[in-house]
Amino acid sequence: MEQSAQQAQQIDHLAAAPSPFAAYGMPGFGGPSTAAPPEPRPILELTGEEREDELDALSDWVDDFFLPVYGAEVTTAAPWCLQWQEHDDVVAWLHALWLAYQQHTDPEAGLSGLFVWHRDFLTHAVAAIRAPGGPLSACMTSPDRPAHRLLPSPPPSVRTETEVATEADDAVEPLS
Repeated sequence: MEQSAQQAQQIDHLAAAPSPFAAYGMPGFGGPSTAAPPEPRPILELTGEEREDELDALSDWVDDFFLPVYGAEVTTAAPWCLQWQEHDDVVAWLHALWLAYQQHTDPEAGLSGLFVWHRDFLTHAVAAIRAPGGPLSACMTSPDRPAHRLLPSPPPSVRTETEVATEADDAVEPLS
């Protein structure tokens, strides 16, 4: 028991002592810890100026990197929209793709980071965004005929409509 107490005391002493690596600023070795960056939030959860700033940065990435490299030709099989920022589902897909790109181009992602991004993120996102029946299917299918149209969303579920009707009935007081 006495030996265990001595070992615990030594461990406490070593934990409190400054690390020889502290001078080199090495996190995990007693160096100053770096503050964690803020957690990214989905763009559709942002509002006001915060959303506008994020959409501007996303638009720069889409226009300057994504489209020139991965845009491919606009066809009926791969539609596009010059006003893609008005399609919330496309904005959400591209934002998620951009966040994944940032993560996988970080040096900590290693040499295979971009391969993982292509395999796990890019291929699936582009297939969903530019599918013939996808969110841009009512938009531009030929570069010679620019078009933009937001497709209507499905109506609320029957359950939601029933709940709303019930709440409205409950709110109306009977006449006596």
